[in-house]
Amino acid sequence: MVAEYALKARLGLASPYLVGSAGIEAVSQPIPPLIRDRLWEKGVDAATHVQRKVTRELLERVDLPVAMGLDHREHIRRNFQREALLFNQVCYQKEEPILDVHEAIPDWQGNPAAARAYVLSLIDYIWDAMPAFLTRIPDL
Repeated sequence: MVAEYALKARLGLASPYLVGSAGIEAVSQPIPPLIRDRLWEKGVDAATHVQRKVTRELLERVDLPVAMGLDHREHIRRNFQREALLFNQVCYQKEEPILDVHEAIPDWQGNPAAARAYVLSLIDYIWDAMPAFLTRIPDL
């Protein structure tokens, strides 16, 4: 969902693109304060964000499905027979997933400082990658 808000911020309100996000699971919960506050620092109010689960209908409406992780890409391929590029493929032409905090820091629950630092660095990484993402969209 960070990529959704980062891309929308770069595109502006007059964008011809429809941008959204969806995950393998959708949980009815508010956006975590750490993420909400970091996006707020970047000028984005994501407080009303509602998680959505990826569906066939949603995928049928998009031209360029993008997955953050390998498990997301495989879920789309297996369940919807649709290919999705990885975020890093679009931005940097690298076959490299964005790791969830539990993948990057296996003991994240016991190491909250490392988990917090990772989440903040990931938000910044995605935010800073958007110019490269936008540059590559016309080529895809």
